[in-house]
Amino acid sequence: MFKYAMLLIYLLLSFFPTTENLHAYTEERIKYEKSGDVIWEGYTDEKVVALTFDDGPNPKYTPLILDILDRFNAKATFFVTGSNAKKYPYLIYRQHLENHEIGNHTFNHDYRTKNLKEELKKTATIIYETTGTSPTNFRPPEGVYNDEIVAIASEQGYTVVLWSWDQDPKDWDRPGVDEIVNHVTSNISPGDIILLHDSGGNRSQTVEALPKILEFLDENEYKTITVSEMIQRTS
Repeated sequence: MFKYAMLLIYLLLSFFPTTENLHAYTEERIKYEKSGDVIWEGYTDEKVVALTFDDGPNPKYTPLILDILDRFNAKATFFVTGSNAKKYPYLIYRQHLENHEIGNHTFNHDYRTKNLKEELKKTATIIYETTGTSPTNFRPPEGVYNDEIVAIASEQGYTVVLWSWDQDPKDWDRPGVDEIVNHVTSNISPGDIILLHDSGGNRSQTVEALPKILEFLDENEYKTITVSEMIQRTS
């Protein structure tokens, strides 16, 4: 499985000087994973995965996704932007009522460190005022992270959550329903964190792909859990 090959990749890269950039990137990932400040996936043999949706909520696509999740008795983590959460608090409240997890994705989809503290605080306040709970997981926009971003997030009590390297079907680029489904299902393994989007553009392909992904997970006895549950199971 991909995740269990990470250490082998790291060791192999040590013998190839022409792969310096990838080597450095792998070293960086191992450093952050060891500290627990950033996670890409769970390390577990249990057949569990975490579905995540970025950029919402969206008044058109988020309710459809919530309906599908409810139909399959599936759970997800929604990394919401504060600007959208402020516009559509009823969707944040619905996510909370239906026992999904709500994570912080900044207020304006802005990862610049000069704005990050305020971006995180504004979004956390909206989530708390809507649900009575505070987010504990943060996904930086576009998956951009560095020492400063991780430090700011950690200071505010967040774990930075990315996604499994083989579980980004690029649904934001609308590659086709079958491509989204095949990318997720052909790469599935225990502990995966799967990246999808419920806003930021036309997400009709994501909505259409989701039932097919969930059917595959059911047929293969995979359970969907929140990111925090994944962290708890692998900490």
